[in-house]
Amino acid sequence: MFYRKLEGNWIQCETCFRMCTVPPGGRGFCRVRENREGRYYSLVYARPSAVHIDPIEKEPQYHMLPGTEILCFGTVGCNFRCRHCHNWHLSQASPGDLETYDIPPERAVEIALKKNIPTLSFTYNEPTAFYEYVYDVAVLAKSKGLRILWHSNGSMNPEPLKRLLRYTDAVTIDLKGFTEKAYDNSSAELEPVLRTLKIVRQEGKWLEVVNLVIPTINDDPSDIRRMC
Repeated sequence: MFYRKLEGNWIQCETCFRMCTVPPGGRGFCRVRENREGRYYSLVYARPSAVHIDPIEKEPQYHMLPGTEILCFGTVGCNFRCRHCHNWHLSQASPGDLETYDIPPERAVEIALKKNIPTLSFTYNEPTAFYEYVYDVAVLAKSKGLRILWHSNGSMNPEPLKRLLRYTDAVTIDLKGFTEKAYDNSSAELEPVLRTLKIVRQEGKWLEVVNLVIPTINDDPSDIRRMC
């Protein structure tokens, strides 16, 4: 959805802060989008590798509809390389590595309605990696009166972020730390995440921030105080 064509059928992805330039036949840093003759294709659209019904607190999202269930979707791929990832088997896998399920947006919404689950969630791996699917499901789900929640590393660029927020009720952002050292551990950067936090707040969406404490990486008490 968010890319521009360059000379020689190269493309530049504009979905996240990395702004990958991808040659014909190549893939972006997330490993799940491929340049096919100057057109950028998602390789995981409607092909989740993880589909579960979870308590909303597992998201984690503790203060929006506590005690309710969420229908969760995740694919392979991620635009971070976190060395302590809980879901590395998904986030660090590539298309073809794991079994997938054929669940187009209509089917995802149908499952939630049939099971009387009020919220669909995009989690386990980074929603930015399967943005196109997240967006289409969100648009349809909202038209059916369902809620949309997603758990992100906060690395989307402002334009795709704001467009998705139109159909979003709540966001959980994983703030890795408050220093570049913490983000070096993820092969990423802090500034885009801070920008995302501001945008989500400005757009009036329910926002919860989580932080995984990793000894020697992001456990300095002064940094934690600044983060809070």
